[in-house]
Amino acid sequence: MSAAALLNGTIATCHWGSFDLLKSLGAIPTDVRVVHQGKIVTAAGVSSGIDMVLHLLAWELGEDIRKSFQLILENDPQPPYDAGSPKKAPSLLVVQIGGMLQELAKPEPNV
Repeated sequence: MSAAALLNGTIATCHWGSFDLLKSLGAIPTDVRVVHQGKIVTAAGVSSGIDMVLHLLAWELGEDIRKSFQLILENDPQPPYDAGSPKKAPSLLVVQIGGMLQELAKPEPNV
């Protein structure tokens, strides 16, 4: 998508730990779970991928199909803790996890 400049000036989302990368690809990051801008649909983290699929099903095939697939998947999120986004998680945890994600994103040195 980057090489084709598909994200240039497009509002998009991704995992919160990759917002800087998304900006570098020309997108305008937002912290919602699913963004549908024209032909481009993006999702935030892993669980929002299911939300994106359900959104696409509704968009292409209608609400009844989306609801059918939601039932088939038994998609009924009820997380045991309300810390699934930086807005909801304790700020210290966001800083700690953010640092860990930055370390993981660093390229490995050539051995």
